[in-house]
Amino acid sequence: MRAYLITAAAVVVSIAGSMAVAEEERIAFPAGYASKFTNYLSSDRVQNPDQTIRLFANDIAMSGAKNGKSLPEGSVLVGEIYAAKKDAEGKVIVSSLGRRVSDKLVAVAVMEKRAGWGQSLPEELRNGDWDFAIFSPKGEKLDKDINACRSCHAPLTSTDHLFSIEHIAP
Repeated sequence: MRAYLITAAAVVVSIAGSMAVAEEERIAFPAGYASKFTNYLSSDRVQNPDQTIRLFANDIAMSGAKNGKSLPEGSVLVGEIYAAKKDAEGKVIVSSLGRRVSDKLVAVAVMEKRAGWGQSLPEELRNGDWDFAIFSPKGEKLDKDINACRSCHAPLTSTDHLFSIEHIAP
């Protein structure tokens, strides 16, 4: 019985270790992105009716998009996620253009593409070789379930797993 418990404990430790590989911290906060990257889109956030988003792409992504191909390894995209302003009744304020008005920056989402990154994930969470991270506005890693990001982007195979690829290309 004791040998069985030791073996079972070893299996649990082994599984936990392999799960950590999929969640390893691969993406660092891209300090200075607002001045170093290209702001290619500012929009209402499709996934959340109470948010807006500003999207940035590094030079690798911008040049890859100009070639009309999926974005190359080394591409980094940043989404500044803002809460939408609300009135006294809690309704989202919309501008005269019909767009949500941004309020406080609440998070910075990062997508980065590196060779082999998708291989450690289950197929339903794979986004080619893209992976995700979420940071506070100060650049601190947030303890968020990025599988929600992965599963939302995963079906977008025809657009390199991006909602906004047509906005990157000139």
